[in-house]
Amino acid sequence: MDSTYPKDISIPYVPTDGTIYYPEEDGLPVAASDYHLRLLIWTLQALEAHFAHKPDVYISGDILMYYREGDPRKSISPDVLVCFGINPKLRKTYKVWEEGKAPDFVMEFSSDSTYKKDLGEKMDVYASLEIQDYFLYDAEGLYLPTPLMGFTLEDGVYMPIPSDDDGSIRSSALDLDFRLQDGEIRIYDPVADEWILTRAEQTEIAEARAEQETIARENAEARAEQETARADQAAARAEQETITRENAEARAEQETARADQAAARVETAEAEVAQLREEIARLKARS
Repeated sequence: MDSTYPKDISIPYVPTDGTIYYPEEDGLPVAASDYHLRLLIWTLQALEAHFAHKPDVYISGDILMYYREGDPRKSISPDVLVCFGINPKLRKTYKVWEEGKAPDFVMEFSSDSTYKKDLGEKMDVYASLEIQDYFLYDAEGLYLPTPLMGFTLEDGVYMPIPSDDDGSIRSSALDLDFRLQDGEIRIYDPVADEWILTRAEQTEIAEARAEQETIARENAEARAEQETARADQAAARAEQETITRENAEARAEQETARADQAAARVETAEAEVAQLREEIARLKARS
């Protein structure tokens, strides 16, 4: 009997009892709202930018994490996870037994529909997986006891991390401070003493700085041109003043020469008059 399907068409199949199927999606939305999604994406991008120079740091968000081999029902999907010591390749799912370890840090963006699980069931699962730090963030500030919460694992139990005077909470797993600014999550690097930025923010700042440097350079060049023009004008004025002074000196010399000539003519005339008087006197004496 001929096959119903052409050879170039892939025939779908249902996994048999010998095949364990681990779904890549749980059908749930990535975030509770566009606002949550924007802050979640920013957090992931900021962490990716911060750890970009390290080749063994895997960062992901809303990926299905299976934590018991052979049981696809044992899965959880952290909003943010950071795992050290594994390949940062792209994954469809995170299987703890294949990776050899659970993440070192997870974070949940709590909402009306998730905060009870975030503080209960999920916390228990993350503690059982020995995930060092567990953070929660309530963007609306409506559901958690405080908008930003951090827990660290001590003897298998999550203990609250006290906030600093500025409200920041230190993740010892990441060696980073999480803090709120105008209600929005921000991350601070206490070692570098600077705020963590996404690559887009870094590019934007670099472009703004380059633009400012270009403007400063253009202003400096304009000032230099103005200084050159003023110097040229001053030199021209000095040259004109020199010419004017030289002309005045030449005129003065000419006046002096004319005065000397006039004095010489007067002296000559006086000598001639004296000579005539002497001649007249001699003539009178003869007569």
